[in-house]
Amino acid sequence: MTVEIYRDAWGVPHLRAGDARELAHAQGLATAHDRAWQLEVERHRARGTSAAFLGADALAWDRFARQARLDDTARRCFTTLERRDPETAAWVRAYVDGVNQGLPEGARRAPEFTAVGLAPGHWEPWTPLGVWLATHVLFAGFPAKLWREEVVRHFGPDAVALFATDGPGTSGSNGWLVTGERTATGGPVIAGDPHRYIEAPGVYQQIRLSCPEFDVVGLAVPGVPGIAHFGHTGTVAWAITNAMADYQDLYRERLRRTGDGDHVEALGPDGAWHPASRHTEVIEVADGDPVEVEVIETDRGPVVINGDVINGGSDPYGGGDDSVGSLSLRHPPRVSEDLGFSSLLPLLRARRVADVDRAFDDWAEPVNVVQAADTEGGLLHRVAGRVPVRSEDNRTRIVNAWEPGHEWRGWYAPMPRGTVDDGIAVMANQRGPATPLGVEFAPPHRATRLRALLGTRRDWSAADMAALHMDTHLASAAPLLNHLAALDDLTPEAAALRDRLLHWDRRMTADSTGAATYAAVRGAVVRRLAAHPALARLTEPPLHPEVFRPWLALVPRVAFALESLLRAEELYGIDRAEAVRAAVEEVAGDPPKGTWGDTHRLAPWRALPDPSYDEDDEDDEREPGLSGDHDCVLCTSAVPGLTDRAARGPAARYVWDVARRENSLWVVPFGASGVPDSPHHRDQLPLWVRGDLVPVVTDWTELMEDRTWRTER
Repeated sequence: MTVEIYRDAWGVPHLRAGDARELAHAQGLATAHDRAWQLEVERHRARGTSAAFLGADALAWDRFARQARLDDTARRCFTTLERRDPETAAWVRAYVDGVNQGLPEGARRAPEFTAVGLAPGHWEPWTPLGVWLATHVLFAGFPAKLWREEVVRHFGPDAVALFATDGPGTSGSNGWLVTGERTATGGPVIAGDPHRYIEAPGVYQQIRLSCPEFDVVGLAVPGVPGIAHFGHTGTVAWAITNAMADYQDLYRERLRRTGDGDHVEALGPDGAWHPASRHTEVIEVADGDPVEVEVIETDRGPVVINGDVINGGSDPYGGGDDSVGSLSLRHPPRVSEDLGFSSLLPLLRARRVADVDRAFDDWAEPVNVVQAADTEGGLLHRVAGRVPVRSEDNRTRIVNAWEPGHEWRGWYAPMPRGTVDDGIAVMANQRGPATPLGVEFAPPHRATRLRALLGTRRDWSAADMAALHMDTHLASAAPLLNHLAALDDLTPEAAALRDRLLHWDRRMTADSTGAATYAAVRGAVVRRLAAHPALARLTEPPLHPEVFRPWLALVPRVAFALESLLRAEELYGIDRAEAVRAAVEEVAGDPPKGTWGDTHRLAPWRALPDPSYDEDDEDDEREPGLSGDHDCVLCTSAVPGLTDRAARGPAARYVWDVARRENSLWVVPFGASGVPDSPHHRDQLPLWVRGDLVPVVTDWTELMEDRTWRTER
């Protein structure tokens, strides 16, 4: 059969081929045409070579990628895949061949290549695995252990719970399933939105993959074949959220140099010194000097924080009980040499929930909560992924590599399963089926709100779900508003502001002055708490590598834990009532000039910053104002106390009508194309801002054939 590439009115690629391998080639080709710049950025990030054309701003990530050995891990995982699952390995190779074929034309269309003087490179068979690993290696939030270590060091273990919430570096999602007893059609509906850093181009690609074996629509990760996270095969649909599991460990290492200094040994739990692998690599930096990086790996894993860096050469490998020393990272793909790619083809071939369930038995990274439903009444709500069995200390803190008892002892099994109660299942990163596997979870507000809204009706349709995506009620405002209600002896201006907030509807809508005022007071409270001498010891954590600093900065930590900090019975002698009073007076003296959307604007990450867009200018109006907030169902996350701009939010929205796929809907923040002059580069952005959704087209007669690729065959 001839490979065919069609487009719908939004430029979404619909691909049809004679078999799965031909289809993978077409997917790689179409993605290279639409997303060449994005693909090459991701390839270089996986290899730790992005600073060579992006400059010094990319150096911190490249250093981490090299020291964590991401590319080498991907290569090992692909070698294992070839041995264990040659069919999937050949399918991945076909995708890579398509990418390599399409990159020259894709690069010709993308002006970023010329801007930085970059030529498209060559994808290796393991590159998709590297892209997947680089995208998800920080999902489990192992850097949070660096933060918890500092909290325990200064305040003791009881203080960890005060800050135990999804922090500034976490990715999450909303997802919900309603069964046929609660829908107008009598068939189930699955809907939700993954919350990630918003990137331009987007991190998800709307796509359709069709061959005689299967016909699947869904959201693909550019650079990775198939449809992993969100898909609909016509008879079964599935979706995932971050389970918030802890499955990566940090070990404090005692290292010593031997011989001429080019060899390193690590002290093991048996009391003996064991050889560690060591070599150096050079990172090229555009408009800068090359940087040499020492790469060390112990029996635990790669050393991702090197004592040389931390201590400037003073006792670089000492690593005593209370020092930072050198830290190694142990994570499942490095240990098992498996990234779960054997799940991908079975997901495409799935016809029933049981097929999806079996496919996710092979899932590895990241650990997710999965929901699925089929046209025969099958339902699924489970955790999928690989979590090691080890001591409780491993899960919560940095542990000493030389002490016995911190070894991994196999994999957690069976993975926990959730329930569907009264026709509803909700997953929003809260404590749920994954509770035994995690430490820090999202507050229950989004999940509670979704369940309450879904419980009000028994006639839901796919189209109705857009209203839930856009719900802006902020339940986490309660503790601060309660403090406000208890204040007296305020100036007249502050008293009037307080009264307005107490009558505010607690909705973070873009056109709300009340939301803007609340956010201003909240930010002022966060800054005052973070500046209090009682917390000052946390303002200057050890000099960890830059890539980990979002997890360590005090102001964001206070901001995301504000609800807990305000509700705590006591907070190290901090007079919280006085902090709130001073914040109200501050804002009353200089109140916000407009609405929440005037400052709560989208702030997407771009590998190559747009010179016309000032990311540090709070008044820059290039990107749209947004409704929502971190704890709203419409989770558009600012960092209170630092900025109102939203760098995180729904990276896509989807609604799967399980029985009637043609009624399904979706939208992404920008568009189907990563090419700036394409009409589909940002055409979905206005819809995404408003909460509108795009129809999922399933009728081939409504599509237009894309003939531009044929010249390359």
